[in-house]
Amino acid sequence: MACGIILGAKILASLLKINRPSPEKLSPFECGFGEFEDARSKFDVKFYLLAILFIVFDLEIAFLFPWSVVFTKIGWYGFGAMGLFLLILILGFIVEWKKGALEWE
Repeated sequence: MACGIILGAKILASLLKINRPSPEKLSPFECGFGEFEDARSKFDVKFYLLAILFIVFDLEIAFLFPWSVVFTKIGWYGFGAMGLFLLILILGFIVEWKKGALEWE
């Protein structure tokens, strides 16, 4: 039944879609520049590094929410463990800041 619903939705979407490509719709977005001519051309690695840094430091929030929910149950041990985690994260942030990984220029 689930496969039938999915197949029906895909068929219905393909029948009802409006396909009017324009230069604005086909232009690159998100990154701000067009595609490369050659796949082996050099490009700035800072985009990749910034994305990795965002993921690493964004995981902090993913660990803080569950920790805050069970904070009263885990006591001082949980507080110390999260404090150590945040200390390591802050030290990593300071190292990356000193290296200049957060600079665009």
